[in-house]
Amino acid sequence: MKVMSTKTQKPLPKWFNGMLYTEGDTVTNPFSGESYELTAAELSMYDFIIGCSMTGRMQNLMAKGLSWFRQNNPKAYMVLLD
Repeated sequence: MKVMSTKTQKPLPKWFNGMLYTEGDTVTNPFSGESYELTAAELSMYDFIIGCSMTGRMQNLMAKGLSWFRQNNPKAYMVLLD
């Protein structure tokens, strides 16, 4: 099931040092199969969080990223990252 984002673009925090995308895209949770359409900023943060989790580095920044995502798009957070 694909859920469309109705949110407007939220700015990324100053501490964010990941890749900044210019367009959003649809992301699918590999475990549940549920999908969510993300804005460019949300997709940038999502990829940053996933990258942090895969490398095991920057746990502090990963926690900040999860908090940012949870505050800015709680529905997508629940579908993709919870």
